[in-house]
Amino acid sequence: MNIITIIALTFLFSTLFIWSIVRFIIFRKLKKISTQIKSQHTPNNKFPTSNNALSELEQQVKAWSDERKAEIEQLEKLENYRKDFLGNVSHELKTPIFNIQGYISTLLDGGLEDKTINRDYLKRAEKSVDRMIAIVEDLQTITQLEKGELEIEEERFDIVALAKDVIDSQELKAKEKQISFELSNDPSHSYFVSADRFRIRQVLVNLVVNSLRYGKANGKTTIKISDIGEKIITEVADTGIGIPKEHLTRIFERFYRADKSRSREQGGTGLGLSIVKHILEAHGQSIEVMSTEGVGSVFSFTLKKAV
Repeated sequence: MNIITIIALTFLFSTLFIWSIVRFIIFRKLKKISTQIKSQHTPNNKFPTSNNALSELEQQVKAWSDERKAEIEQLEKLENYRKDFLGNVSHELKTPIFNIQGYISTLLDGGLEDKTINRDYLKRAEKSVDRMIAIVEDLQTITQLEKGELEIEEERFDIVALAKDVIDSQELKAKEKQISFELSNDPSHSYFVSADRFRIRQVLVNLVVNSLRYGKANGKTTIKISDIGEKIITEVADTGIGIPKEHLTRIFERFYRADKSRSREQGGTGLGLSIVKHILEAHGQSIEVMSTEGVGSVFSFTLKKAV
């Protein structure tokens, strides 16, 4: 065997030896990566078994990547929601805060001694404070409902009597807006439901106040209650400005307003319909809306019939 042959064989065996070591290191690393990826998944996730380690790893990496992509998209969605929420809260609180600041500054600059404005400005500042309190209380209510911290205390009560009570409580506001009320039920005929009376009163008040806020002069707000088998359905209809079709799917979102400028002129926190939705969902029920722009809207919700 000559020297050239010996060198060639030595080179060949050295190459094979080095390749085997490299192959062992690579696959050990791949196995480690594969194990780490598998540990990121739940036990229910199955990975394809293959004799080809690279092919199997590629599938595992793809599965892992898809899951991370979904998680990232969800985090981005939550972050956008957080930004929108903070922006909305800031915007809603900014107006009453600036109003209070303006009234107090005027009073401190000499208006306090001016009897023609001092009491009036104090009342306006108080009204802005009340608006801020209402926003905070509504936010607290929604947060408690979403977290399941607000307990629903079910009781048996007459929804017709409750509707009449709500109408009576809003009679002055209705007269100011030149809107009439109608209860399309015989007050002597009862419809008993099983629900949290206090929370359902909140639902009715929000819907009725909403109908007055966006109602038209000489218009009407009608409440109708019907038996539909195992449930009782309550409808609150108005002859107001209506809701544009493109906004109907979003009106139950926090702070969402179909007409932002008009909504803020009319008052309200922008949280009423969101609270209504959460209260009814906490009861295992739902709310629906039908509306025609320029004609009016009908909000309807169901409750469990009491035994």
